[in-house]
Amino acid sequence: MAIPVPEALKPRGSVASAPARRPGSVRRTVTMDFTWPDGMEGDTVLDGRARDLRTGGDGTATVLAAASLRMVTDPRRVIKEVSSAAGDGALRGLAGESAMSGFRRRLAATGVAGATGEGTAAGTPLYQLLDDVPGATLVSGAAWQRWYDMDRYLEIKADVAQRVMTDVCTGYQQGSSALQPDGTLRWRQDRRLAVDIDAVDDDLAWHHHAHPDGVAMRRARRIDVWLAGPVIHVDAFFQDSSTLPEGGRVSIHEYTLTAEADLETGTVRAVTPVPRVLPYDECPLAVVNVTALAGLPLSGLRGAVLERLRGPLGCTHLNDMLRALTAVPALARQLS
Repeated sequence: MAIPVPEALKPRGSVASAPARRPGSVRRTVTMDFTWPDGMEGDTVLDGRARDLRTGGDGTATVLAAASLRMVTDPRRVIKEVSSAAGDGALRGLAGESAMSGFRRRLAATGVAGATGEGTAAGTPLYQLLDDVPGATLVSGAAWQRWYDMDRYLEIKADVAQRVMTDVCTGYQQGSSALQPDGTLRWRQDRRLAVDIDAVDDDLAWHHHAHPDGVAMRRARRIDVWLAGPVIHVDAFFQDSSTLPEGGRVSIHEYTLTAEADLETGTVRAVTPVPRVLPYDECPLAVVNVTALAGLPLSGLRGAVLERLRGPLGCTHLNDMLRALTAVPALARQLS
């Protein structure tokens, strides 16, 4: 029996990815596009790109920073190749390691782009791309579900189909309609046609990103930051979407979010996520627990989210959205 979900929390559908750029603001956009040149049982290629753009009081746009990341993983999600436009040789040390389990710990050991999650470098676009690798890789394979017969898909992905998922996240909590009695997943997911991130009337709304043909998955993020008196304001967007055989895209996970923080101390005043598209009925319940972040420093959210919203208290993908707010102080400093 499904767990009751208040009507106010139910997903509201896919939305435009970006409002008009606000004068006196900074916008970070991030895309991670996954493709499979040799089919589902071949290697996965990641094309990640990110940009920070400041819009002046007169509307003039200035690129503050940009980054790219290319990664190739084998069918076991072990990294075969990894590089960035910055040419950081330390990234090569990740070859042979998993892109998922333990990735952030091994990344921290490299020291690449502030990979400890602390200090100025931890707020850079490259750091965001790297930090997002495990979560985006986790969901990337779902792109194939609309291109393959589901029985064939589950046959190839037998290890995934047979995995017990109970209490991994809010959507998979004990008693959720997402789970079969043995704790494995029911593969009836709610997906909705996605509003493409480029469907906005502004050529600078997003950076230039990949537009792959065929089977592809994209994780897209936007964070807008501006100041009003003693308050830092944030408006953010998050979307995992995949291509469809008939054209267009379908959204798998999608949230919007607003937040406020104290300019002087950097502490969180409020965070309000809005579910837009989620795969299972119980998934939106995760937003209720976000109040646990009030009063915490933005700079510590990467760790705090994992501590306070772990397991059935959080949504893996909302947590990734919340953890990215750690960069907000660095973005806000570009406005002072």
